[in-house]
Amino acid sequence: MRQLILGGARSGKSQLAQNRAIELGQSVVYIATADAGDGEMKQRIALHKADRPSEWEVLEVPLELPEVLSVLSGSGKTVLVDCLTLWLTNLLLQDLSVMQKGMKDLTEAVANFRGELILVSNEVGWGIVPMGELSRQFQDNTGRLHQDLAQIVEGVTLSVAGIPLVIKAESVV
Repeated sequence: MRQLILGGARSGKSQLAQNRAIELGQSVVYIATADAGDGEMKQRIALHKADRPSEWEVLEVPLELPEVLSVLSGSGKTVLVDCLTLWLTNLLLQDLSVMQKGMKDLTEAVANFRGELILVSNEVGWGIVPMGELSRQFQDNTGRLHQDLAQIVEGVTLSVAGIPLVIKAESVV
């Protein structure tokens, strides 16, 4: 089953995704998309590392996410991606066209993925429309990606204050 978990900052989405991965009872491949560009981000990454089981295989994939998902499809392992918004940021910082191609490639990789896949992403559409062009491009494209993924995955959950709200369910754990 493929599922998308959305939520705001510190909403409990990562913990929910980890709990669901554990409940599935398979080996887990954790795909981290963050790029530790500063000290604060390094601290966030360290907290995430301390939070997840040490036996999980961890892949750091700041850019090549669709390719890695294609390789892991059908592996018999649960694949947990945390998070899509950091991955999109990495792509957008290269170029808008790189981001848009990455979104298309990711949607295709998810549509073709066979097995357990948990995608974590920040819901960015509930705030005000950003004033800067780059921020608007990010918000608009993130919303488009979420809509595209929500159409093809079996489960969509919104995490609010650590409480999961199931939006779409086809056998969500």
